[in-house]
Amino acid sequence: MSDKVTDSCIEFERLVTAQCEALIAAINARRDVLLDVIRSDKEAKIRTLKDQQASCTGKLQQTTGLIQFCIEALKETDSAAFLQVGSMLINRVANTDMTWHQEVTNAAPRVSPIIDLTLDDSSVIRAIDNLNFIQMKLPLSPVIIPEDCSAENNSVTVAWQAPSHSFVQGYVLELDDGSGGEFREVYCGKETICTVDGLHFNSMYNARVKAFNNTGEGEYSELIGLQTAEVAWFMFDSVLSGGPCSGLNFSNDNQTVSADGWEHRVALGSVGFSRGVHYWEFTIDKYTADTDPAFGVARLDVARDKMLGKDDKGFAMYIDRQRSWFQHNSVHERRVEGGISTGSTVGVLLDLERHTLHFIVNEMPQGSVAFRDLYGVFYPAVSVNRGVTLTLHTGLDAPRMDYH
Repeated sequence: MSDKVTDSCIEFERLVTAQCEALIAAINARRDVLLDVIRSDKEAKIRTLKDQQASCTGKLQQTTGLIQFCIEALKETDSAAFLQVGSMLINRVANTDMTWHQEVTNAAPRVSPIIDLTLDDSSVIRAIDNLNFIQMKLPLSPVIIPEDCSAENNSVTVAWQAPSHSFVQGYVLELDDGSGGEFREVYCGKETICTVDGLHFNSMYNARVKAFNNTGEGEYSELIGLQTAEVAWFMFDSVLSGGPCSGLNFSNDNQTVSADGWEHRVALGSVGFSRGVHYWEFTIDKYTADTDPAFGVARLDVARDKMLGKDDKGFAMYIDRQRSWFQHNSVHERRVEGGISTGSTVGVLLDLERHTLHFIVNEMPQGSVAFRDLYGVFYPAVSVNRGVTLTLHTGLDAPRMDYH
């Protein structure tokens, strides 16, 4: 190990030296660019001054020529000829004298001799001062802890251990679809344990986790398989059923439901099903009036203030003391003899392998297949009013049915 530490440090020193030399080369290259800017500014100033100098030289040449002409005029001996040019020369000299002071004597340099640039190196100096070591390597793979992983109902819990000798900023947990399909991300964060709800029942989920830091993402852990429950345990969900203003009353750990008024109110179960075969039953605890409770399944956006099956989101059987009907989207059909009373049992069989729905009353099938072609997510559902009190029973094995 000591030899490995020494070798690792030598290699790391070589790498850091190379990085610093690359930074020095970058600074030198930038220096050359900045010096080119200064030289370009100098050349521009000199060109401007040369242009101004040429202008002044031209003006001096014009003035010198005028003086020479005046000198020659003063040598004229003929008085008449001199008088002819004298007034013209006086005006020309006076005008030149005035413009000379305006254009030459008072003319300031067109550019400053000072280089008006400042090199802003403060940010670079701060960056150099902050030059330091960070974690340079990807994190190693986390280690899943099988004894801390579990599956309960349609939820799985995955726990893992942080990789040793690695800087980790977070983890990504992925699950497949329960059928050996593609993985999807279900958690991203700093915790080393995660529970994922709302999965399919009776499915084997494979889980894997990877760590990440500023450098990137490490390798995945080994897979762990977690089997969800074959049968569903659930209860009524007071929130999904409309909350405190629903007009429903829940008791017995949300296994029993009743209603305050005579209008039907829909109560939903706490889980949704999209795959598998599921069976649950209701015991009729109270049935004291001529009313028609409805049993079945519903989509999550079913109307809560109507009898189940009155809209296109519910699939139901409503039943009285003598007979029952199947109902969906306000269409009720296939009347079946046989009703309920206090103490009766109503079973609901949702088979999402065959995409069918069946009903059983007092351990006898209530007609044939009630509904076919059920695809999507369905929640257990009932609709009741004040004449009925029901208790839900779950975790039951599905009975065998005739699917013809």
